[in-house]
Amino acid sequence: MEVNGYRIEPNADLSGAILRNVDLSHADLRSVNLSGANLYNAYLSGADLGNANLSGAFLENAILWGADLWWTNLSGAELAAADLSGADLSVADLSNADLSNTRLRGASLIEANLRGANLFGANMRGAELSRTDLSGANLWNAKLDGANLSGARMLSANLSSANMRGAELSRADLNGANLSGATMPDGSIHD
Repeated sequence: MEVNGYRIEPNADLSGAILRNVDLSHADLRSVNLSGANLYNAYLSGADLGNANLSGAFLENAILWGADLWWTNLSGAELAAADLSGADLSVADLSNADLSNTRLRGASLIEANLRGANLFGANMRGAELSRTDLSGANLWNAKLDGANLSGARMLSANLSSANMRGAELSRADLNGANLSGATMPDGSIHD
């Protein structure tokens, strides 16, 4: 398939490509290099981006419902206001990515690297975050109710005003985390 003059296929080098507002739903983009690409408002619902390189990519407002991003490099990517509901981001690298106001409802982030990520206001209700590294992440005002955070590392994470009602926190490491105003799993508000 060709889009905006770019050949869209597995293993393609699309680094720096301009793919704003494109419809790549259900596209096979396995192991594609999209580092630094502009995918603003792109529609990638159901796309297979497994093992792709999207480091530093611009994905603001992108729709990635149910996309496969397993083992994908999204370090430093701009994903503000993107919709990743139901996406598989297991073992993905999202370190230092901007995920502010992103929808990750029901997404799978098992063993993902979210160190230093900005998750301000992110909707992560019911997300699977077991064994995820959220060290130094900004989760201020994030919605984590019903999320599975068992075994997650949240060292020095900012969880101020986060909603964790009904979240699973067994074996989670919250050492040095800021929990002021956070709603805890039992519904209590942390001072």
